[in-house]
Amino acid sequence: MRAKNHLYTALQAIVADLDLEWPARTTIEPPKEKKFGDMAANIAMVLAKPAKRNPRELASLIAEKLIEDPMIDNVEIAGPGFLNITFSVDFWRSTIAIIEERGESFGSIDQGKGKKVQVEYVSANPTGPLHIGHGRGAAVGDSLARLLRFAGYDVHTEYYINDAGRQMLILGQSVLFRARQIEGEDLPDPEDFYRGDYIKDIAQEVLEQHPDLLKKDDALEVCREYALNQILDGIKTDLAEFRVEHQNWFSERSLVTAGAVEKTFNRLKEAGLAFEQDGALWFRTTEFGDDKDRVLRKSDGSLTYFASDIAYHDNKYDRGFELNVDIWGADHHGYVPRMRAAVEALGKPKDSFDVILIQLVNLLRNGEQIAMSTRAGQFDTLEEVVKDVGCDAARFMFLSRKSDSHLDFDLELVKQKSMDNPVYYVQYANARICSVLRKAAERGIAVPEKATPEILSAIKEASELDLIKLLDQFEDVVDSAARQLAPHQISFYVQELASALHSFYANNPILNAKDENVIAARLCLLQSVSKVIRNGLNLVGVEAPESM
Repeated sequence: MRAKNHLYTALQAIVADLDLEWPARTTIEPPKEKKFGDMAANIAMVLAKPAKRNPRELASLIAEKLIEDPMIDNVEIAGPGFLNITFSVDFWRSTIAIIEERGESFGSIDQGKGKKVQVEYVSANPTGPLHIGHGRGAAVGDSLARLLRFAGYDVHTEYYINDAGRQMLILGQSVLFRARQIEGEDLPDPEDFYRGDYIKDIAQEVLEQHPDLLKKDDALEVCREYALNQILDGIKTDLAEFRVEHQNWFSERSLVTAGAVEKTFNRLKEAGLAFEQDGALWFRTTEFGDDKDRVLRKSDGSLTYFASDIAYHDNKYDRGFELNVDIWGADHHGYVPRMRAAVEALGKPKDSFDVILIQLVNLLRNGEQIAMSTRAGQFDTLEEVVKDVGCDAARFMFLSRKSDSHLDFDLELVKQKSMDNPVYYVQYANARICSVLRKAAERGIAVPEKATPEILSAIKEASELDLIKLLDQFEDVVDSAARQLAPHQISFYVQELASALHSFYANNPILNAKDENVIAARLCLLQSVSKVIRNGLNLVGVEAPESM
């Protein structure tokens, strides 16, 4: 935020004038209560020892220098040496002009400084349509990518296609089995089997293209490949409809065919971290805190999931990514330490790999929970949910809580056009502002083309300044959300901003204000709120309609 940055710069100059080092434990943050000003700093307390001064005495010296700044209106010393700083009204008014100038870039920062980051998300096995649980991971991943780009990172997005292994074999077997039933064979359903109607549809399509399917020696492979491609195409379509982008689709099978797995095995062997035992290849994960060593290649020659995952992440680092962020379902929490061990074994820094866990979504319809199971064919697909409630509502609800918290998704609530619906509440704030601007035009009230100091001088009320101060916090929220890989913080912020806007609108006349200067200034203020709401909603992939 501008206030925080301004104070930080001012304090740095004062510390340099005192010929002292900037103390690492310095905190600059808004005070808990508004009566203590706009910002609070503990610098006099943490600087007292190296300065060899009494904290309050040092605070007094710093305060004298700070008050010389024309943008600072008041500095008070509290307790053992806290500094409470109040900025001038002109400082806050200038925020509106800055938002107007920066527009879509307001709130963006250079935290990442171009650091190359890969965010891998969804990566669902292509064995069936995406369900609502996948949707939450998709929303989090896509929003995180938007957020990190906004924070100055060079972000690349990827979907890891699990197109090898046992699940794909079961998929092929399931389609072939349905094809045999369609062709008249009386066969009971096996236990280990995908039962959804989509399997029957795929089987019918394969038979139409290959009437002699059941006579083919490679019938299983034909079914597997066709099902994989059809389901993957459906996944890509669903994600596109959900406004989710993946720049790259990475095949697990390509790791084996390109020799990437063996290359990684050799790296581990050379480091003394892989060994042969009982005909299998093992990874010494116990050296990194695991409770036991893990198998990479079984005695029958087949690879474990862990082996492919290590090779995949090795490949990511070979592609030059400095930070790899994986988004996994919460049921994979026990797998995280194992992958951290693998990253460390590959000689990469611990902080170059991170995992965001996505908790389960409880899908409710009329208060009743809907059971979901891909194998049993009992699930509401992401496509169905998006068609039912809309992309905006679904994305916003997925980001309405921390990703590692359980989420109750009430289909009926998010379709309501009421203030109880979080996404409606935020979108309506922007639509309300646009409505005011349209009414101004209808009444012949000119909306200022530029928020000049003369126009903004009419801003004096506490309610106006409080709204501006909240706008100023947007950059700080972006900084925090990016550092913590927590895009839900953006949805929390835009809800708070929408609440402040609705309250301001209810308690302050806009077009009916008695003073024309006040009308002009408040129209400028509302336009700034609209810009910040739109910027925030864009980070979570939600549109900001101008009418509702």
